[in-house]
Amino acid sequence: MGLTLTRWVGVDDSITGLWLAAFLGAISFWTYSSLLKKKLPEKIVKNHFLRPLIYIGIFGLTLWSFYKFNLVIKHGDIFGIHKLTFGMLVGGVSFYLVDLLDDYLIKKKGKVFFPYQRIVVSLGSIFILSLGLYVLINYFI
Repeated sequence: MGLTLTRWVGVDDSITGLWLAAFLGAISFWTYSSLLKKKLPEKIVKNHFLRPLIYIGIFGLTLWSFYKFNLVIKHGDIFGIHKLTFGMLVGGVSFYLVDLLDDYLIKKKGKVFFPYQRIVVSLGSIFILSLGLYVLINYFI
């Protein structure tokens, strides 16, 4: 429904993919933090691959379902990849890297720099990436 609405309004599929990737990234981080709050065995909690595994799993299942149920309609491509998939891949990688950088800065300082820092940094990075992709699509590709 949301994908159809953004197409109807005229938003490019690659930019929709960026925001969808941010949404999926937030869901995966919430899933990871809720799993940590449950009484899980120590071996699972200490596993450093759990967070990226959940992240990749949610993205993989979403992309699989989009192709399985024909939600990815060819509205052009970028570098040979459907625009929606391209936006989701770029948005997913950048969202994860920005979160890692934000985690590093918080651990280095020992506290957050301002209230709601994680939300502002995450959404701000996706907004800046959306503007950059908009300029790239409309003026260079």
